[in-house]
Amino acid sequence: MKILLISQYFYPENFKINDLIFSLKERGHQITVLTGKPNYSKTHFFEGYGWKSDDFEILNEIPVYRANLFSRRNGGALRLFINYFSFAILASVKVRKIKGSFDAIFVYEPSPITVGIPAIFAKKRFKAPIYFWAQDLWPESLVAAGGVKNKFILEFFNSLTKWIYNHSIKVLIQSNGFRDYILDQGIPNDKILFYPNPTEDFYKPLQEVKEYQEFFEKENFNIIFAGNIGEAQSFITIIEAINNIKELPIKVNVLGDGRYKETAIGLIKDKGLESHFNFLGSFPPTEMPKFFSHADALLVSLKKDKIFSLTIPAKVQSYLACGKPIIASIDGEGAKIVSDAKCGVTSPAEDSIALSNIIKELMALNKSTLNQMGNNGRAYYEKEFDRDYLLEKLEVIFNS
Repeated sequence: MKILLISQYFYPENFKINDLIFSLKERGHQITVLTGKPNYSKTHFFEGYGWKSDDFEILNEIPVYRANLFSRRNGGALRLFINYFSFAILASVKVRKIKGSFDAIFVYEPSPITVGIPAIFAKKRFKAPIYFWAQDLWPESLVAAGGVKNKFILEFFNSLTKWIYNHSIKVLIQSNGFRDYILDQGIPNDKILFYPNPTEDFYKPLQEVKEYQEFFEKENFNIIFAGNIGEAQSFITIIEAINNIKELPIKVNVLGDGRYKETAIGLIKDKGLESHFNFLGSFPPTEMPKFFSHADALLVSLKKDKIFSLTIPAKVQSYLACGKPIIASIDGEGAKIVSDAKCGVTSPAEDSIALSNIIKELMALNKSTLNQMGNNGRAYYEKEFDRDYLLEKLEVIFNS
């Protein structure tokens, strides 16, 4: 098939869509990408990119058209608004420069919803159907992550979202928890399809990788938190939970970066918890399983909010694939997966006391029981989230 991917984010930005698209290319599909100049999670553009950089390149034999946009910088509300709409407008203009014809337009939307605007221009130009993959719910995410309460703004984005969904032949959802919300927006049930995030095939169980032993202290119960350190991850809940059990030999090893990192480090110092936290920095995704091989458990946390309870955090699939026990300080769909898989322990979001209790519960288990939890997680991953199975499922969706 000839597939046009439209996504505000793409390689070298680190998003799940990268592996999915490269895998579709390997399976013989002709892929073209329309994306932005990379700047996600940074205060500036990635090295080699900017307003004056080339707007076309070839990556893994895939033509990639890059639209200009205003960078996120510090990620403030106004700056994000400008970032979102500058991409939507300039990518819509860029559609005119894309060559070829397409069987499907595949839209990746981890936020913002405005990525659907250039997709509609592409639909009209190429006479191809839109398959819209919703990673986030709009306008609900504006309330949850942005604190937006203005009724005019929320109604505007609700209307925009429905307009985009109505232009799509299918709306793919990464969590079944999204379904009722989208149904309430007037979208027919038969248009909505559950399609979870695949996980890269390098996420797998590994024996302890000796080269990474230096990062860990064997006498501790080593927990790894991997990913973005932001407001949405409620890192303060983790800090408070560890403070509740600071007499125990426990260490939270943090892999990643984010806007909340410096605040978190300050709180840890204020509480005298430096010996219980180890900020290792950011590493390529391919390194994650090597770090995970030394973990006694993997930690995922989110704020208490309706939208987060409906979402499956992408790291849950990666954790499952690596066959380690999971500590989940989350509500809803993500917590249900951990419980159904019998692969770890869960506590309500933002409940630091409950989180400290389940950590103690996990620490009291013997090695054999912990290993069985990890094996349960891997088995659940292979049944529900296997990469090849999900790639085949996506091909069926496009072909039908």
